[in-house]
Amino acid sequence: MLFTFVGGRGHLDPLVPLATAARADGHAVLVSGQEGMLGAVRSLGFDAVASGTGTLFAERRPMLVPDREREQRVIRTSFASRVARERAADLVAIVETWRPDVVVCDEVDFGAMVAAERAGIPHVSVVVIAAGAFIDPEQVAEPLQLLRTEHGLPPDPTMAMLTRHLVLAPVPPSFRDPGHPLPATARSFRPAVLDETGPVKERSLGRPVVYVTLGTIFNLESDDLLQRVVEAIRDLPIDVIATVGPHLDPAELGPQPSNVTVHSFVAQDEVLRRSAAVVCHGGSGTVVGALAMGLPVVVLPLGADQLDNARRCVDLGVGIALDAMNLPAEDVRRAVRAALEDGGLRARAEAIAAEARALPPAADVFDSVVTMVRNGKSPADGPGSSLRVGVHGLEPWTPSV
Repeated sequence: MLFTFVGGRGHLDPLVPLATAARADGHAVLVSGQEGMLGAVRSLGFDAVASGTGTLFAERRPMLVPDREREQRVIRTSFASRVARERAADLVAIVETWRPDVVVCDEVDFGAMVAAERAGIPHVSVVVIAAGAFIDPEQVAEPLQLLRTEHGLPPDPTMAMLTRHLVLAPVPPSFRDPGHPLPATARSFRPAVLDETGPVKERSLGRPVVYVTLGTIFNLESDDLLQRVVEAIRDLPIDVIATVGPHLDPAELGPQPSNVTVHSFVAQDEVLRRSAAVVCHGGSGTVVGALAMGLPVVVLPLGADQLDNARRCVDLGVGIALDAMNLPAEDVRRAVRAALEDGGLRARAEAIAAEARALPPAADVFDSVVTMVRNGKSPADGPGSSLRVGVHGLEPWTPSV
């Protein structure tokens, strides 16, 4: 089983429980992503190989006013064009050499989908865009049609390839945007943070812990936002755990009082088990992890799908969205107090947590991957169907598992 992802931790982490289940079930597992992420993959004990020439952003950029249309253009002109083309070229070679029976890719790794279809094997798409409204098949259709043509694949005007075989979603279904429900081929599974079994740790003074993070990518595009947030709330009767990401120095936030600790990185499952509320940029992994633990969120969206996630948090009554470009300290303090003290926010977050806990674990939905490969049939196929999509359309498919 070849697992592939196109970006950083937000694209890798949703794959990890599935790859872990595959390995535990005795399958051969290979993981492929950007060169800069292979160390993180290998630290989890997986074999890894590089694909694509993209590099993770390691330089600072000015903070821009969040613009959903601009971010969607990035999906179209980068992820569905240049990045997809580069990744497809590398992954075609990897598939031809390693000969997997299935490709499991994050939902934005379009090049992996093309490589799988070219080889006549199914692919499984793993949801990394929690709210679901950020990627519109129409916006990526034109560049992906060009890529399909380059690889000898037939036209796919409805972009059926995005959800054709099986979609696995580590997201509580109620968090999805009502206008973008999961497809018929989808299976939801429990967010990984709920499968961690470590003890819940309390701070020595018993004060509530507030986790503050801007992720590992957008923290480089946030100017002094993190510092201003920490300064705004550190005088509250709380403990603050803040992370600056792997490319920044925690010392940049300056001297802090004893109730504030600043780290480059902390394991999200551990810090969420200790927390009472989360202040974040609105990344899908952070928001879903917080809500899966029943924690209200204060969201400062900066880009990508974060505006959609912030809107869903507000619509569901589980969070508060603030304008990162215009952020008086008192607004931050007021929002954090509400996240800690508003019983309605917490009750609604707990309801989503209960929904998340009721979902099957990754190991259970992983069985549907094995069943699909062995039977040659996706969940949406009718009885008796045993087809694959190859370079000449639908052809009989004899799986090798």
